[in-house]
Order: sequence, then C-alpha cells, then structure tokens
Amino acid sequence: MLTGKNYIGNQLSANGNKTYTTFNPQINTKNTNVFTEATSAEINVAAQLATEAFKTYKLVSGAKKAVFLKAIAEEIENLGDALIEVYMSESGLPQGRAMGERGRTVGQLRAFAAHIENGSWVDATIDTAQPERQPMAKVDLRKMNVPLGPIVVFGASNFPLAFSTAGGDSAAALASGCPVIVKSHPMHAGTGELVASAIIKAVEKTGMPNGVFSNLNSSGIEVGQELVKHPLVKGVGFTGSIRGGRALFDLAAQREEPIPVFAEMGSINPVVILPEALKEKATDWAKTYAGSITLGSGQFCTNPGLLLAIKSDGLTEFTQTLAEEIVKVEPSCMLHPNIVGAYNSNKSKVISQDGIEVLADFSGDSKSNYGRQVVSKVDGTTFLANPTLHQEVFGPFSLVVECENVKQLEQILTQLEGQLTGTIIGTENELSVNCGIVSALQNRVGRIIFNGVPTGVEVCPSMQHGGPYPASTDSRFTAVGVDSIKRWVRPFSFQSWPNNLLPNELKDENPLQILRNVNGIKTTDKI
Repeated sequence: MLTGKNYIGNQLSANGNKTYTTFNPQINTKNTNVFTEATSAEINVAAQLATEAFKTYKLVSGAKKAVFLKAIAEEIENLGDALIEVYMSESGLPQGRAMGERGRTVGQLRAFAAHIENGSWVDATIDTAQPERQPMAKVDLRKMNVPLGPIVVFGASNFPLAFSTAGGDSAAALASGCPVIVKSHPMHAGTGELVASAIIKAVEKTGMPNGVFSNLNSSGIEVGQELVKHPLVKGVGFTGSIRGGRALFDLAAQREEPIPVFAEMGSINPVVILPEALKEKATDWAKTYAGSITLGSGQFCTNPGLLLAIKSDGLTEFTQTLAEEIVKVEPSCMLHPNIVGAYNSNKSKVISQDGIEVLADFSGDSKSNYGRQVVSKVDGTTFLANPTLHQEVFGPFSLVVECENVKQLEQILTQLEGQLTGTIIGTENELSVNCGIVSALQNRVGRIIFNGVPTGVEVCPSMQHGGPYPASTDSRFTAVGVDSIKRWVRPFSFQSWPNNLLPNELKDENPLQILRNVNGIKTTDKI
C-alpha cells in the first residue's frame, strides 16, 4: 500500500535519488519501506500547483469546504487497521494511543467543517455609508477575513496524526481556504503517506482543485528550508523544538516578502503547589503527578517539567512520595533512538549541575529506546542563578524547586520563559490570597489550570494552546480548536463596493444568513 513517493497535488512522484527509511523503536530496527525525498523541482511544482489552486479554492463556499473536510475524515477512517499498524511501527506508541489520536484527528476535521459551514467565522463587519454626515461624508466599509494563500505545515514527531498531515494546522488552513503543502516528518513518513492518500481521495471525490494539497518527503532540514523560502508560500505551521521553530521563524523573516510562522515550541509547564494543598493532600498529589510526568514517556508538549513549592514538611512528604511512586511506573517506548539520546543527554546535563539532588531515577530493567524517568530537586536560589535549569527536558523528567517563601516563588515565575500552561494546586482561599502568584503565572502562560494536571489538551473552542515566546511565536493565537483558523487569514476591507459584486458574506441581503456586526450591532438581519 505504501509507495514511498511524494504527492505533488494528486500525482505520485519520486524523481530524487535521496532515500531513507523509518524506524521501529519497539523492536529497535529499521522498517522496510523506502521513501524518496522531494527534489527542488518537485517542491517548485507543488508550490505552483498550490498557488493555482488558491485562485479557485479561496472562492469555494464554506458549505462545500465543509463537505471536503468531512470527506477527509471519512477517508482516514476508511484506512482502517492499516493506518494503525503503520503508526505503531513508526512511533513505538501503543494501539490505544494510535486509535485515540485517529479519533482526535477526524474529530478536529469535523469540528472545522461545522465551524465554517455557514460562514459566520469570517467576522463580517459592515459600516454603511452616511453621505449626509457633516463635516465629511462617511463611506461604506465592509470587512471580513480572507485566506492568506499556500501554507506549509511541518509534521510533528510526537503526534503522527493529530499534529501532522491532516492534523490541526492542516485542517485549519484548509478550512480557511488555504491550500496546504505538508513537509512530512521523517520519523513517520509512512503514516503521512497513508493520510495524504486519504486527503487526495477526498480532493477528487469533492471536486476540489488539484494542488489544494501536497505531501513532501524529507529526511533532513533541506526540504523544509526550501519550502519556507519559496516565494509562493504565504505562511508556515510548525510543532517541535525551540531550535527548529526559531530557525524557521528567522528564515521566514529574512525573505524578501516575510511571512508568518506559527510555531508551537518548548514548554516546561510550571506547577505551583501551595502550602494548604501540601498539608492536606501531599500524598495524593504526588501520586497524580507521578502518572502525569511519565504519561506517554513524557512526550507531550504539556508535560509538567517544573514543580514549584515553598519549603515545608508537606513538601518533604510530597517529594518522598513522588520519588517512591514514579519508580513504580514501568518505562515506556520513546518515539525514536534520536529522541531517547536527546532525552538522556538533556537530563544528564541538568542533574550534573551544582545543587541538584536526584530524588528518583528508574534503575530497573527496560528495553532499548525506553525512557527511564527521573525526578530531581533544587533550591530556589540555585534555580534562579542557573538558566540551564529553566530549559525543557523532553521526556519523563521533572524538577522540583524548593522555594524559601512566596516572594521567591513569585520571582521565579516572573523570570521563567513563556510557557503553554501553568498550574496551581491549592485551595480556593489560597488562590484569593496569592494574587501575586496567580498574576505572575498568568503573565508567563497561555492556559492556567487549577487543581489538575497539564497533560491533556481538550479540542474545543475555549482551548488556548499557545503562549508567550518561546512556547509559541505569537501568543495571540492557538494551535488547537476552531479559533486556530485565525492564523491563516487576514482582515480585508471593501470600500464603496457595488453590492452585487461583494462576497456573499458582505452583501446587503445576507444570503448566507450569518451573524454580522452591522453598524455596531450583531445581527443576522438584511440591511
């Protein structure tokens, strides 16, 4: 079923001579399928096809685009067990995770379909003319969101489905009216090809223009660099490391025509545990966080990598229980030997720093490519003085910071880099009397959690998955939920335009019956 070729629009192509394979970390061996990296010529054809497709795709109604997105979801489901098997062989992740992620992927597509079906999402705003206004007549102005153009989406290593080929970035871009070129992740190229085949089937079934979607193979960074620099590309979506996201961001800014890069990058997701919570439920919270730290071998962007609390007997009980509980968890397979190597290197770098105490280090037997969990501890003064301790360790690792007092805890929060999430464990009374902590944390994160764990991202309109840099390159936007469509559009105004030539969303008659802001009043009425 797998060809190892690129999808350049609806055509399979493999003109290059650079090939590679994926890797099965569970059995520690290469997979047999061979993939051919896209050439510069193939990249150029994909960009030209996307640009040509944009001319018609941007005019496709929300209802027809919704049919297209729902068809993609259906075709992904039609791949059946073949998709699950390839996913597992390329990621080392278990069947339950594969099926859950497939469900999330098709759920996202259907959520975007429902979001765009009637067109209200374009935020139509109309200010009608006032020719009699003095001392100057007011012109007719009508504004709505319009798509940017061809978008490049980079597949994520840790989510082969939900943040990759037909994942959130691609679904949002296609929903907005933008063609998508996916730079497939080399760790799961087979999964990417299968999903790409489903998208192409949906393109053909629903009559979408050829070039609205392409999928390009890449074993390294060259294809991605070339795509970001291509003059026909108008935006980039990326999920991955700070180093990778920042490199793409800088590359896009250096273009003759700079383009936006929406990158979701590193995060240590600080957790503040307040004294009353430790006094009342230190053991319970320690057990909960032992599970959260090791979930998915710590390979979630919302993994709790930093636990902050004030020195107390309750904190001592918490750390002792956390150390006991976390080594009871059997290690699980990480995504790739390279990721295991980076994890081992980064955790060794942290625990070798002055002032670090290792509380727990799994020392039992485990297979190759399995992540051994570690929890360490440091005092607040040492943490503040050592920026190395502030960096993400991608994997089942967490650092407990023992603060002297509330003032030091606030100081630490203030000096942290931007994060995706922040969590506060405590009582409601503690929240109300620790406004400084809440405010400091809010200034550093995109989502704040009370008495929970950061792992787990609900896909819904109220979810904010993004945060101040370097959690993401633009904290005003989310990478999860239907509002992520806003990354791929720009506001556009028509001034004194003939009514019959306006888009349906802005016509006097409001033929789509969408909600609009007309002269400051939200209404579905005609003008």
